[in-house]
Amino acid sequence: MKKTTHLMFLVGLFLVNALSAQETEKFDFDLSQLDIPYQKFVLSNGLTLIVHEDHKAPIAAVNVWYHVGSKNEKFGKTGFAHLFEHLMFNGSENFDDDYFQAMERIGATDLNGTTNFDRTNYFQNVPKSALDVALWMESDRMGHFKDAISQEKLDEQRGVVQNEKRQGENQPYGKFFDLVTQSCFPNGHPYNHTVIGSMEDLNAAALDDVKQWFNDYYGAANAVVVIAGDVNTEEIYQKVVDYFGDIPSGPPVTHYGSYVAKRTGEIRQVQQDRVPQSRIYMVWNVPEWGNPDAFNLDFVADALASGKNSRLYKRLVYDEQIATSVSAYNWENEIAGIFVIQANVKPGVDNMVVENAIKEELAKFLKEGPTSGEMKRIKTDFFAGFTRGIERIGGFGGKSDILAMNAVYGGSPDFYKTRLKGMKEASISSVKSVANKWLSDGVYVLHINPFPDYETTGKDVDRSALPEVGPAATVAFPKLERATLSNGMKVVLAQRNTVPLIEFRMIFDAGYAADQYAKAGTANLTMDMLDEGTKARTALQINEELALLGAELNTGANLDQSYVTLSSLKNNFDQSLALFADVVLNPAFPQADFERLQKQQIVGIQNEKKSPVSMALRTLPKFLYGEDHAYGSPLTGSGYESTVSAMTREDLMKFYETWFKPNNATIVAVGDITMDDLKQKLELNFKKWKSGEVPKKNLEMVGAPNKNKIYVMDKPDALQSVIITGHLTKPYGEVSEIGVSMMNNILGGEFTSRVNMNLREDKGWAYGAFTFLYSAKGQRPFLAYAPVQTDQTAPSMKEIMGELTGYIGDNPATKEEFEKTKTNEILSLPGQWETMNAVEGSIANIVRYGLADDYYQTYAGEVQSLELSKVQKLAKEIIDPQKMTWLVVGDSKKIMAEIKALGYGEVIAIDSDGNVLQPQSQKLDVEGGKN
Repeated sequence: MKKTTHLMFLVGLFLVNALSAQETEKFDFDLSQLDIPYQKFVLSNGLTLIVHEDHKAPIAAVNVWYHVGSKNEKFGKTGFAHLFEHLMFNGSENFDDDYFQAMERIGATDLNGTTNFDRTNYFQNVPKSALDVALWMESDRMGHFKDAISQEKLDEQRGVVQNEKRQGENQPYGKFFDLVTQSCFPNGHPYNHTVIGSMEDLNAAALDDVKQWFNDYYGAANAVVVIAGDVNTEEIYQKVVDYFGDIPSGPPVTHYGSYVAKRTGEIRQVQQDRVPQSRIYMVWNVPEWGNPDAFNLDFVADALASGKNSRLYKRLVYDEQIATSVSAYNWENEIAGIFVIQANVKPGVDNMVVENAIKEELAKFLKEGPTSGEMKRIKTDFFAGFTRGIERIGGFGGKSDILAMNAVYGGSPDFYKTRLKGMKEASISSVKSVANKWLSDGVYVLHINPFPDYETTGKDVDRSALPEVGPAATVAFPKLERATLSNGMKVVLAQRNTVPLIEFRMIFDAGYAADQYAKAGTANLTMDMLDEGTKARTALQINEELALLGAELNTGANLDQSYVTLSSLKNNFDQSLALFADVVLNPAFPQADFERLQKQQIVGIQNEKKSPVSMALRTLPKFLYGEDHAYGSPLTGSGYESTVSAMTREDLMKFYETWFKPNNATIVAVGDITMDDLKQKLELNFKKWKSGEVPKKNLEMVGAPNKNKIYVMDKPDALQSVIITGHLTKPYGEVSEIGVSMMNNILGGEFTSRVNMNLREDKGWAYGAFTFLYSAKGQRPFLAYAPVQTDQTAPSMKEIMGELTGYIGDNPATKEEFEKTKTNEILSLPGQWETMNAVEGSIANIVRYGLADDYYQTYAGEVQSLELSKVQKLAKEIIDPQKMTWLVVGDSKKIMAEIKALGYGEVIAIDSDGNVLQPQSQKLDVEGGKN
């Protein structure tokens, strides 16, 4: 279960009781710009249909919400709502196959299902030509599912969910939510247990329970179907009547009203876990979704801990440096909410020092309330975020999701407008009053109308076969314009004026690979420091200006590139670009901020060395490339504790001066602006920036190892083992990348790929297992990845090896696999560039690899012309099981002996930095594994 804390996903009610004219005059926004037009229908069987037309791309979002979640579970049946969600992807009475099999064939994207306390939803974006298939599939599992459920499917998905639970709890701080639900909600409260449930209850789930759950909650009258996109409302209504009209309403469902578990006094709890630093949670029980008080609490959370200028962040992380991070959020659920403050304590600092500082800042807020500047910043951020969110029709937070959420929780699809109006009119006095009402006490430290006579249509659509998919839509990737500024900086622009935004990225040919000329971790820390202050602005001033402009500025790096991004409202682009230019051209690298971020990066490394996946990603490169290669440092980019500790501010300045040259930079822009206008603004802001020489990174080819080796990193008491294996293969562009993509998708790149279906669906040993080629401009790793339950570590390695060997041998890609993957690739293209951010990412890919400007326009044709023989040949060129380097992170005492017995190569014990342990240490591990 994922919970989004951004205000745009927590749409609620706000009533203004005491608002002065002076307060409202400080913020203005035309709410009519944020309208999501829709039409709502209630079918004769009780099904609610909501339709929104958006014709900018030839795709449609189908979003189905069932008003049932974990709060509807009975005692001893926890985790059932989520387990049932998994079963819904395993076939229906008329399509008894994995749901992804059908959807991947029609180009579906944003395809998923989720469960929370209050609802279960299923959603996907599809080409509009394939909409009938999506409606057929969704209606079939709503009305024709019960008899497709089998004991075999139940047992399979039970294992998948249990591995998902293990994977979550295997992460640092992974058991927090079990504690907070049990401690903050009393026994008998619907929120007293987690959505994923307990292992015991999952084991107890029976086939009769599954069928009863379907009968009780999956009727038409308990569902909302939202369809948004390039559709006609009248046609959609008739289609939904045809596909869903024959489905019975189901029985009446009892729903809770507000059930807030307000507490008094203080409850304290201490838990121990394998983590590198202490973390403090402070939790209050607060009102439900849609309650006016819950709305005001969002302001409290943002004022306390959203952004570098927030009260807790500034004091704990910036000024006193007693914490490495702090956050606050108001988590609204349908019948009750919780307000959470969370802080990671800096190593060496007493927990109570941080807790007392939090309490002092909260007490000050309760006494004074928010400032007018904080109110303006929070409102600006909200409307900027909402504006960006409604560019999408589907997925989490897209327009279909907003309409569904408001219909289910708020009683009307446009309930979000109440919150928009309230956000605009919010007052200092109301925020202060609500904060005192709910946060001054009760802290935990670690919420019947007659049932209508529904009837069905009495007829059904043809369910003997799936509907035919129409022809693929034309790919709508925008035309690129190019220019070069007077200082040598290159510019690539894609115009798009669907919303008043400009997405902007400056890319430097540097990245983690540039650390070959510096200490490991320098590129990462330099980019983190870039926006920590300029010659004219402090970091806090930069953050405040961005908030007031509704802009977002971020810095980062990948293996090959360093970059600075800007997302700006069109009306504020001049001011936002000037601020962006100041950050790029005049970084001050303040000593105090350097020391703070240096310590945070070290703590981050310590965190990585406790998380199984990052433990593997940190150490694998040195075994594949060697420590002297540009790609030989940790793939996380964070470096080592020793190298980061030895860094000075001057190291970062040198990195900046070496790589930040206009002739080494490319600007990628997408949005509502012309090239002439953009060039004029760029010349104005960057004309004094001088070009210069830039080093050439050494990406020399690395030979294959003489023999396979297996490195084992011990993580005592781990619930899972993380397996990563691979070898180096050809650089990007030396082979057909489209062919390589198809080849990998069949083997391990999609949900229905061979490796995932084997380890997740057939064996039930993993929540997910995949293969991929790691993105790199030079020689790339081909990798297989699987987090598996501990007792199946060696068998999983054997299965992975069998899949790889068979794929290039006696079990090559089949025609059926090839056609499914190829069709999915073609049909999914139109929806890939719905947002400006997605377009910007693809253009950045063109820049990184030197692709042709029409690469994505011609992509579908290139895929269409690809032949199966080419994919089979590429598999043999790319994959070589005899050259594999294995890295396994897990409890060595339980897995070492069995791994050694596989005979895949020399088994070597390493520490969390990848250093080889002494032979005696390895011997002890092997002996321990035999006990």
